[in-house]
Parts: sequence; structure tokens; C-alpha cells
Amino acid sequence: MSLTGGVGVSPTPPDAPDRHVPQAAGKPAPAARQPPVDDHQRPGRQLSLFGVEATEPAPGDLAGLLAGPGEVGRMGGTARVSIVVDAAWRVHVLVAELARRGLTASWIGRVAEQHGVRTSYSTRLAPLAAAWLRGTTKRPPPGFFLTGPRLRLWVAAAGQPEPSGFLLRLGAADESCWEPVGAALAAVGLPAVLLDAGTGGPAYRISGRRRLGRLAELVGERPPAAPPEQWPGGAA
Repeated sequence: MSLTGGVGVSPTPPDAPDRHVPQAAGKPAPAARQPPVDDHQRPGRQLSLFGVEATEPAPGDLAGLLAGPGEVGRMGGTARVSIVVDAAWRVHVLVAELARRGLTASWIGRVAEQHGVRTSYSTRLAPLAAAWLRGTTKRPPPGFFLTGPRLRLWVAAAGQPEPSGFLLRLGAADESCWEPVGAALAAVGLPAVLLDAGTGGPAYRISGRRRLGRLAELVGERPPAAPPEQWPGGAA
């Protein structure tokens, strides 16, 4: 599915089950801002230095989409990030997350069970494009690292549970990105197995109770639009 094709931009997000965020005036409702939770209110839970509570949402968090199958393009001094997702609930979550970062987004109607989400061109995304693009080729910048907010966006766009763990899908044409992205996962305590197309990829598989718990800790609470069984720790 191409985000530059002839499919029209939908006036409202695609339909989703009743548990999705309610809509008003043709626009998806923004994600509810949850008050900070004192760690003392959650026995046994420690605040991660890389988790979603550690930093405010920022445009640079969209590096998490680029670590997966997201794309970035430049126009003059602006840039835009786009991604194709496989479920309506992902559209709702991403549009709300982008709004939290001061970015407007549009979505493209369903084509073969796929939906496209893309930001408007913005100067706020120009540094991201400058860091990730070598000409027109996407590649993580030197020293690339992952944080909770970046992982949250990656999970929302391309995360998928499976019986043996949790998959984080990669861009099929982004082979030069896979190794540095895998190293960034390992650096935050999420060493993962790279799956190629023949084994259900390209994707990284995170497995093991401790690592899956670490992933759930980093990405934070399940968004209201996400089905519990699709979110790390959401069905626990």
C-alpha cells in the first residue's frame, strides 16, 4: 500500500470495536492524559529511566516508527513520517500519540486490510529526517537508541503478540537498519531474535517472561483503543 497513491484521505478514522477511543466532530478523541503515578502506589514496580514516564512526548519519538516499517521524507525545510498499519485500532492510537507531540496526521482508507497514517510536513520533523536519511535511504544515525516513548510508537504501529513472544516488525526493504535497531533493543534490556521473511519476518522476536515484562514496563499503560491482548502486558 502506497501512501502517495490515489486513495483518498478518510474524513474520520476507520471503524474500530467499541473499546476504541470515542470520536467527536469527525476527529479521533485525543488520548487521555494520565496523572503521574507514584511508584509507591504500585508495589514492586520501579520507574524505568527509559520508560514513557521518564520524558515528555516529543517529535523525536517518531524514531520508533522509523526503527520499524515507517518512512520519512523531506520537502524543503520540512519532513513527514508515514507508516502502513494492519488494523483500525492502530490508526486511533497513532493519531492520538502524534497529537500529543504537536503533530497533525491524516489517514488513508482501507486497502487490502491496510491503513496508512502520515503526519503533515513539519519543520519539527526536519531534524529526524536529517538524522535518518542518507539521500533517500533510511538508516539509523550513529548512536541510535530506543526509549519507552519510541518503543511505544513502534508497538502501536507494528507490534504483534505470538505464542512464543512478541514481534516488533521491521521494514522489508530496510535491511541496513536491522542490525543497529537490534543493538538498540539489546541496550535497553530487550535482546531479540531477528526473523527473516521465511520465518515470519522481517521482525525482532522478544521472548521470555523477564524480557516481556521489561517491554511492558517500557511502553507503559495500554492505550484505550488497543485491544488488551495486543498490548504488552495488557492481557495479564
